[in-house]
Amino acid sequence: MRIDYFQHKPEWITRMRELTREQESFSIDPRLRALVELRVSQINGCGYCVDLHAREARDRGESQQRLDALPVWHDSPFFSDREKSALAWAESLTRISDTHAGDAEFEAVRRHFTEQETVELSLSVSLANFWNRVAGGFRRQPQVR
Repeated sequence: MRIDYFQHKPEWITRMRELTREQESFSIDPRLRALVELRVSQINGCGYCVDLHAREARDRGESQQRLDALPVWHDSPFFSDREKSALAWAESLTRISDTHAGDAEFEAVRRHFTEQETVELSLSVSLANFWNRVAGGFRRQPQVR
């Protein structure tokens, strides 16, 4: 790892970890949240976060078949329209400089999620992007198991 960011800003990182843990109170299915966070981490190329969210998804009952198909979710029969709208919104927010949080993706997510769920989903995507930039930027590595 380039720099141990926790060592230099422990109070701040602890607060961000607390916010991350608070997502457990969200109404969104934790399995879907893990899939979304995994997809965001794949896009951002954060090896540590990909490992973390893949393990979380499996721990929450996600099948390996769906995890393997996640990079091609657009063309996969394994994901529901609701899940696809969440993944599309996650990708749009993650690539916001290119997509400008597209209207089509927003309209699709709103067809399948309440306003509260849409906010929760957006917060989860934003937190995943934050952690990808910190862990990825400082080259944090997953443990070899």
